[in-house]
Amino acid sequence: MDESYPNLPSSHLLGSVPAVVNEETKSTIYEVPEANMQIFPPNNGGGGSSGRGYQSLGSPTEGFEQQPANNWKGVFSISSYTQYFNVDTDIVLNRLLSSLYPTSGDFFSKIDANPDLYGAIWISTTLVFLLAALGNCATYLIEKHTDSSTSWSFDVSYVNVAAGVIYGYAIVVPMAFYFILQYMGSNGSLIRFWCMWGYSLFIFVPCAFLLLIPVEIVRWIIILVAGTASSSFVALNLRSSMEASDLTIMAVASFFLQLALAIFIKVWFFP
Repeated sequence: MDESYPNLPSSHLLGSVPAVVNEETKSTIYEVPEANMQIFPPNNGGGGSSGRGYQSLGSPTEGFEQQPANNWKGVFSISSYTQYFNVDTDIVLNRLLSSLYPTSGDFFSKIDANPDLYGAIWISTTLVFLLAALGNCATYLIEKHTDSSTSWSFDVSYVNVAAGVIYGYAIVVPMAFYFILQYMGSNGSLIRFWCMWGYSLFIFVPCAFLLLIPVEIVRWIIILVAGTASSSFVALNLRSSMEASDLTIMAVASFFLQLALAIFIKVWFFP
């Protein structure tokens, strides 16, 4: 009876050793055919054997070479403007001081290697809030001087007018001069124009504090001096950047536009 036990199948028993697979068995190797990448839509035009069917895709670099280096996508990309904010404090201070010396006329040579928009935006924004705040203060002081019962009230419309005038002037006027000079055949840079016109507004920042003086004749002297200095700065630098001598009228126009802005600041915010 015991002799029949070795004949029993033992593959299902616990601890049994599985059958050994023959190591000489070789796995089947599949060769992947070379892929022929194609692009959509199919090329139904042209002659030759490739007249029908899909177009074969060339090397990846061919598609990139067909794209233009400059396109409108860069206008809406923030990374395109980072180079115009790559300035430090020393550079900005140097350009601020240069804007206070209108007779030098070498501002474009100083910013030629690295024109920035940081200073122009910072100056314009500071001037907007200063005109709105100090304009309300000046109006209150004048009314308080004539009527002691006048109470303080902040006119929010000063902020709207200041933002519209300062930002509009700093953006639209340089663009207008740029396109006019381009039409007349004079080379120019819109970024450099924005930079120069933005820094030309810096003199109105300290001027806004001086306009709090409650003496009308003193206010007019202050604003005319500041306006003349800022106008000369713009006109002389614009004149030095123009190649043709027959475009002097553009420099004269920029002078009177800047002076008109100064007079508007006095009449509207510091009446």
